[in-house]
Amino acid sequence: MMERQQIIQNSIIRDLAEGVMAIRFDGLIELVNEAALHILERDREELEGKSFARAFFTEDENDDFIQSVLDAVYQKGKGQESYVPYRKGDKTKQLRIVSSFLHEGGDRIGVILVISDITELNEMRDAVRAMNRIQNLNQQLELRNRVLQETFGRYLSDDIVREILDSPGGWKLGGQKKRLTVLMSDLRGFTQLSERMEAQDLIKMVNHYFGLMYEEIEKYHGTLIEFLGDGIMVIFGAPISSETHAADAVAAAIGMQKSMAEVNRWNREQGYEPLAMGIGVNTEMVVLGNIGSERRTKYGILGAAVNLTGRIESYTTEGQILISQSTREAIREDLQIRRSFTVQPKGVDREIVLSEVTGIGAPYDISLDLAHTELPKPVSPTPIRYTVLEGKHADGQLRSGRILALSETEAFMDADELPEVFDNLLLEVGDGLYAKVTETERKRCRIRFTSKPPEFEGWRNQLLQTGKEADE
Repeated sequence: MMERQQIIQNSIIRDLAEGVMAIRFDGLIELVNEAALHILERDREELEGKSFARAFFTEDENDDFIQSVLDAVYQKGKGQESYVPYRKGDKTKQLRIVSSFLHEGGDRIGVILVISDITELNEMRDAVRAMNRIQNLNQQLELRNRVLQETFGRYLSDDIVREILDSPGGWKLGGQKKRLTVLMSDLRGFTQLSERMEAQDLIKMVNHYFGLMYEEIEKYHGTLIEFLGDGIMVIFGAPISSETHAADAVAAAIGMQKSMAEVNRWNREQGYEPLAMGIGVNTEMVVLGNIGSERRTKYGILGAAVNLTGRIESYTTEGQILISQSTREAIREDLQIRRSFTVQPKGVDREIVLSEVTGIGAPYDISLDLAHTELPKPVSPTPIRYTVLEGKHADGQLRSGRILALSETEAFMDADELPEVFDNLLLEVGDGLYAKVTETERKRCRIRFTSKPPEFEGWRNQLLQTGKEADE
């Protein structure tokens, strides 16, 4: 019966997928199954019935394997578990060796070693570890990029931040020449308005205004370069190239002007004065790139085209969009042009043609609502004194004129010495009523108000009432 049981046990051991080797305490290898021979890449005649020392001690490259077996044989207190390399030729396997005791008649007479080839498992584990490591690095990179995006996105446009993060040389100083479209906007009369407001209210109002403007800029793929006090500088066509940058810029400008209705609705709710904006658009070659020093850099543009855009914007009045001829020629879509005129800006050695845009066709299909523009109403000729501004300063010469007609935004005025078209005027109304000359005819000119003092409404109502009484 015992012999039969032994045969069954040996048969089971020989058929196991894991390697089994039985070694007596005297060092003799009593049993080795096929799986162990395959793992160790040895023949049965080399091992079974042979001394373990003679079979393996000449293999210096397998010292770790030999030592783990000796530890199992000679440390008889408990079973052992070890992980060791096993080399054969130019291959190295990773083995797991677990030992238990071989018994005979209740006595321990040797050890049984269960040998597992875990090379593939180890490689898979290393691969999983590598994959996990890569995933962790990707998560860290994603987190880092998100932090940078959220942080710098408050100061730079999303397109600029993406270019910096995606380009190995994104932070380097340098630039390139590129044809694109520049948009500049400015609030009319903001300097005077800011002097009448508390700082906290002023910042709150301006931030709300900038927020709505940026929504329109982003909608038409503009890249915000910077806020210039109360003004905005935007480029179209970079850093992401576009064949429609001029049309995009005009559509964005129209969207910005339309958004002024919401700006002023909110201003009224907050008890703030209304705002008015002018926009200039120009398409030319500029130098574009990272500008500054190694310690402080900004993404910006340089060139005469930038200065010219600022000049074009300076000709605008409340609610106007003026574009250069180069911008007009770069647009394939239908444009709604209210009027065109020729000017020669300061610092420019030639005359340029500007066009006042009120709409752009498909695929944009956006236009300004001009239906409710109030025409100046006749009033009794009312004396007015004014000075002509040079830049932001009066020329010091006080002139006389008469208001002939008046609306919320415009007036007709006559004078013996008419100012020129686009002259900026300071009229003696309250703390100062600012206006720009938009047309001249004989001894009469049309002026558009750019900044109104608190006394404006009372002064206007008084003139309109006087005119009404004169008609009666």
